[in-house]
Amino acid sequence: MSEAAPPTLPRVLVVDDSRMVRATIVKHIRGRFDVREEGDGEAGWQTLMLDPTIQVVISDLSMPKLDGYGLLARIRDSKIVRIREMPVIMISGDEDESARNRAKECGATDFIMKGIGTVELVSRLDALVKLAQTRSELEAMAKNVMVDPESGLPTEEYLKQQGRQALAHAQRHGGEISVIVIEIDRFDRIVERFGRQIGEQLIRQFRMVLSRRVRLEDTVSQTGPNQFKVVCPGNGLNEARAFASRLDQIIRNATITYRGERVEIGLKFGFANSRNDDWQSMTSLLQLAAGRADGGVEAAALIPAEAAALPSEPRPGFDQALALIEAGNVNALRPHLAALGIQLLPLLKLLDSEHRLDLPLDDVERKLRG
Repeated sequence: MSEAAPPTLPRVLVVDDSRMVRATIVKHIRGRFDVREEGDGEAGWQTLMLDPTIQVVISDLSMPKLDGYGLLARIRDSKIVRIREMPVIMISGDEDESARNRAKECGATDFIMKGIGTVELVSRLDALVKLAQTRSELEAMAKNVMVDPESGLPTEEYLKQQGRQALAHAQRHGGEISVIVIEIDRFDRIVERFGRQIGEQLIRQFRMVLSRRVRLEDTVSQTGPNQFKVVCPGNGLNEARAFASRLDQIIRNATITYRGERVEIGLKFGFANSRNDDWQSMTSLLQLAAGRADGGVEAAALIPAEAAALPSEPRPGFDQALALIEAGNVNALRPHLAALGIQLLPLLKLLDSEHRLDLPLDDVERKLRG
């Protein structure tokens, strides 16, 4: 059996222009800590930027190029969290109380005198290293709680937390929030027909489309193999339905084929709103929307008319559309009119430009996409 690798020692950066001071500190903590040394604040800053394994900084106050105060200011102003929250011990040869106070005001974690004993120095470093490690572990835990590693989206628990905060804010300020539950319709049939791999690929693509379409203030989470939930602070039912309609149109307009066969994707939506519905909690509001997405008794009252009328058949091409018009079968075209109109826009824009028709195409496009 191979021998186990020795444990990695916590790394400390010692920044002091005195080689003797650095050597003394190294002597005190050798065997308990791995030490990197720099002779001035500028060099210390560069090392700190390049070495992510450093856990604590010990810095002199008076140094050339960049003194301890300047180094400390850069650390606390850093945009890199690892550096900004780094424990920093300031060390000085005098007992000037004003220097100690200034170091504390600049964000020093601790302040020690040169000549400190081994036991005390090691004890303080141990405490700061443990503090840094605990903070790092808590941040990792918080990230895991917030983000689902498989989907890359916020977890359902985080979505509920954001929803509870949005509800509390809406109640205080007379606002409202809407929640939308989105399900990919007949997903089991897609998997059965095209295979699990194609199903997973569709989910990944839909996840990307959805995450790019929601607002910054919205929270979206994947809560099932083919189910997603969205919390929309400040949105009423009309806004939520309009968003769902746009999303549905995008998915229906997408051309997805597998081995020459078109993969048809449909969406089901369920809506709930803090102002229109009776609810007890964020969980109950989400459950209302989920029940409506599944076709519950109140689903018809909340699914928008345009979404309910969306077709299950593929959108016809222009030749087929003209044939339907000539045959007088206009009703079969009505659900597809907006999509066909959007497809016609490039041709209309060219006609408008060439023949100076002065068509209100911006308004037309806005209404078709809305």
